[in-house]
Amino acid sequence: MELKQLVNYTRQILQVERFTDYCPNGLQVEGKSQIKKIVTGVSASMDFLEAAKVAGADAVLVHHGYFWKNEDACVVGLKRNRIKFLLDNQMSLLAYHLPLDAHQEFGNNAQLGKVLGLNVQDYSGSQCLIAQGSLGELQTLSQFSEHIGNQLGRVPLVIGDLNRSIKNVAWCTGGAQGYMNDAIELGVDVFISGEVSEQTVHLARESGVAYIAAGHHATERYGVKALGEHLSNQFGLAHDFIDIDNPV
Repeated sequence: MELKQLVNYTRQILQVERFTDYCPNGLQVEGKSQIKKIVTGVSASMDFLEAAKVAGADAVLVHHGYFWKNEDACVVGLKRNRIKFLLDNQMSLLAYHLPLDAHQEFGNNAQLGKVLGLNVQDYSGSQCLIAQGSLGELQTLSQFSEHIGNQLGRVPLVIGDLNRSIKNVAWCTGGAQGYMNDAIELGVDVFISGEVSEQTVHLARESGVAYIAAGHHATERYGVKALGEHLSNQFGLAHDFIDIDNPV
């Protein structure tokens, strides 16, 4: 298929224009005009780009691309190396940040809910980035955190009474610990995100709403993979998801 068609389709289904973001969403680096294979991943690191080249990618699609707000705009150093690699190999880079977090089918929040077995009931907060739902049955915080660890393949950081029974859950993948106050106002039993800040601990302790930091990378592997699988089915593209391990 044509690169332009791929770009237009993804921008349309992810409703890019709805979002005020920290980076450009869509085509960030232009490569060859015809696309037969896409490779998806969380972040456009050099390790990922090199693996995508070995896999035969014509285009890569990621959640974390380049050109972030307030970063140095000069194309030097590591940024220069990454962009040169893409251009030398005629690989296009497409990146979708908040639009991919929020999408109610292919989004990181929607897909994490599926992985954890959460029944999504609503989306709220700034740009509808907070998912809200419930467990199928009451569990203790200890049981639920163990389940998260088993599903994501890493031990989460848990702040709260491990013996407390929980039912109602809010979550927002990645670095969304700043939405802890929103979760408290929603009246849920526990809020899940990827990272944790010093103040998050105090908010959890004082509010009684438990907090689980399950990993920025670990919580954001599923949306971009789901989108890649959809594009493969929709357009007959070859697709690989490549996971470059990240402990954060």
